Amino acid sequence: MAQTAKKWRCMKNCGACCRLEPEERTEAISALTPIQKKLYLGMVGNDGWCIHYDKTKKICKIYDDRPDFCKVSLIGDLFHVKKDDLDDFAITCCREQIRSIYGGRSKEMRKFNKGLRIPTKYDG
Repeated sequence: MAQTAKKWRCMKNCGACCRLEPEERTEAISALTPIQKKLYLGMVGNDGWCIHYDKTKKICKIYDDRPDFCKVSLIGDLFHVKKDDLDDFAITCCREQIRSIYGGRSKEMRKFNKGLRIPTKYDG
């Protein structure tokens, strides 16, 4: 029997993707349109974190109104990833970002890996 692929989901109170440091995110920035790039660069704080990210509470202060490039559900469009490959792509991106921010053996990485789940017939 073939192994079922894991389903990506965002890990609450992680924020690794909110580390916008342009020197560390060149691939992501190159996928943006000129307008998106200007917005992205305007969101980078002096410490490299998004100015809308509350590092104490580990939440986005503009979550409901965040730019489209902040929505993982739309990341496939930016990087031209097929819908069937989106979970694997998002998992890889998250693991790389979490590893670079918190470390490969961090509690954030363990929590992310534990949160990956095998889809059930009810996930549709």
